[in-house]
Amino acid sequence: MESHEFVHMVRDVLDAEAAVRERTADEVTDRLSAYSPAQVSALATLLSAAAVCEKETAVLEADLHAILELMSTGHVTRDHLSPLCEIRLEELPSTLREYVTDLLEG
Repeated sequence: MESHEFVHMVRDVLDAEAAVRERTADEVTDRLSAYSPAQVSALATLLSAAAVCEKETAVLEADLHAILELMSTGHVTRDHLSPLCEIRLEELPSTLREYVTDLLEG
């Protein structure tokens, strides 16, 4: 993926509008083969940090799904997912709680 596309995606992951954030997380999974290993690692780290701050359940689910898909590339380590440790699991719906737990144990 070219740098300008990557920067645009990063900006959209952090957009003020929930719909943009959700759509972008979904697009991350659609473009897995387009990323360099460094871009995969950076996106996994960014999405993990964004997930910690996310208040919208649908966006959080999209973030977590995107992280899971990025992990399938082999370029994501536990260090990239370390922000997820900040999520208060007891505050999540059970399905998202399981998602986070699986990612951290994976």
